[in-house]
Amino acid sequence: MLQDGTIFIGKSTKPEYLDLRLANRHGLVTGATGTGKTVSLQVLAEGFSNAGVPVFAADIKGDLSGIAAPGNGKEPLVKRAKDIGIEYVPDKFPVVFWDLFGEQGHRVRATISEMGPLLLSRLLDLNDTQEGVLNIAFRIADEQGLLLLDLKDLRALLQLIAENASELTTAYGNVSKATIGAIQRQLLVLENQQGDEFLGEPALDIKDLMRTDRDGRGIVNILAADKLMSNPRLYATFLLWLMSELFEELPEVGDLDQPKMVFFFDEAHLLFNDAPKALVETVERVVRLIRSKGVGVYFITQNPADIPESVLAQLGNRIQHALRAYTPREQKAVRVAAQTFRQNPAFDTEKAITELGVGEALVSTLEGKGAPSMVERTLIAPAMAQVGPIELTERQGIIASSPMKGKYDQSVDVESAYEMLAKRAEQAAADAKAAEGGGGILDMLGGLFGTTGQRKGSMTVGQRVTREVTRTIVNQTVGNLAAEIGKSIGGRQGSSIGRAIVRGTLGGLLRR
Repeated sequence: MLQDGTIFIGKSTKPEYLDLRLANRHGLVTGATGTGKTVSLQVLAEGFSNAGVPVFAADIKGDLSGIAAPGNGKEPLVKRAKDIGIEYVPDKFPVVFWDLFGEQGHRVRATISEMGPLLLSRLLDLNDTQEGVLNIAFRIADEQGLLLLDLKDLRALLQLIAENASELTTAYGNVSKATIGAIQRQLLVLENQQGDEFLGEPALDIKDLMRTDRDGRGIVNILAADKLMSNPRLYATFLLWLMSELFEELPEVGDLDQPKMVFFFDEAHLLFNDAPKALVETVERVVRLIRSKGVGVYFITQNPADIPESVLAQLGNRIQHALRAYTPREQKAVRVAAQTFRQNPAFDTEKAITELGVGEALVSTLEGKGAPSMVERTLIAPAMAQVGPIELTERQGIIASSPMKGKYDQSVDVESAYEMLAKRAEQAAADAKAAEGGGGILDMLGGLFGTTGQRKGSMTVGQRVTREVTRTIVNQTVGNLAAEIGKSIGGRQGSSIGRAIVRGTLGGLLRR
């Protein structure tokens, strides 16, 4: 019954397979809560791992962690395997656990420069005006080689821009202190929600998600997302960043015998809730083109209507579990879901969606030259690994023996925009001291950066200086910036243009 180059999904009137050659054409797993979506996801993840394809999956409820332990051979699972005509063989799979907060897995971080203004604006829920000012800040940072790694870097740059808006307006457009203040408040909200723990160094190397074990099985990377779901905007932004990183970094490979990697995005509707049209269009373009990089993207959500039509059209492999239809709105959703399949004259697709039992699904996969197969009512195969979460001690043991142990667990504070701006201000302060006969360098730094903040070692930035000396420092520092910016605008190949940074489709930093 099993075939090479495929993943066995289950059995209808015939065995149902997912062709690995077409697995990078993306997919969709939908259905109401409690109908078996997580098991279907686990069956696919096990199949990809067995084929040597690395997997990344967000684990919303913690259930997916069971893939790291062998199945327990419960009677319902053995019976289902027998009904389908396969042998139930308990198995476990290689797993690496990840967690943005570092509690249930290795930390995942990205730098602010890598995140880019588009995704950061979505994370901060900025309006158009605020997003425009944030773009100006990134432009200045990119042209001046100012690395924005964490929140203190961005705060320092935004404060400098606010205090010198008039000098920068001519080159970049209007910048108001009120707008800068609004952005700063949103940064504070993000920090209060622990979102700042995601921003910093060491940043995740995407290649660490694309690994196999010594037996050639694909590593299943599981992101602990139960706590992350309390901040759905951070969850959605992280997934979009991850997808954009893959899109920008991986080379074009065309059609392969199997994907290089597969992503499962649970609660996929959060990616698109309240998303501006421009972002949805960008995501649709990335989903359409990333398959040529050998990456398959599978969305998991309750209803196909949760996904924008432009993105839904790119999802060729589909598993539809039961939907409820008690209200007119729910009945319409069922009708829409049924219309997304290639109809089977043997049964009424719309009616079948409401009648499916737990573990049953309507399945349609791509076949031949990429045409969708006729939808079939299918009994989904049992997972061979444990269904349900593993114990905390088991998770901790896997983390302790992980090949990623020690690489991402401790934060690193390297020289970046905050330190670079401080050095410029320190030099300007030394010049101002000689000219004015004023206070010390540390006092002047306090005037430049405000009355609060933290510095390494014994340096403090909470001190005040006279208005005259502070203005001298600011004018000299921003004057240097303005001079370099002028060179860039004038087309001269000065030092700033040589450090200019190239950004990708979703605004992320291109590492070239």
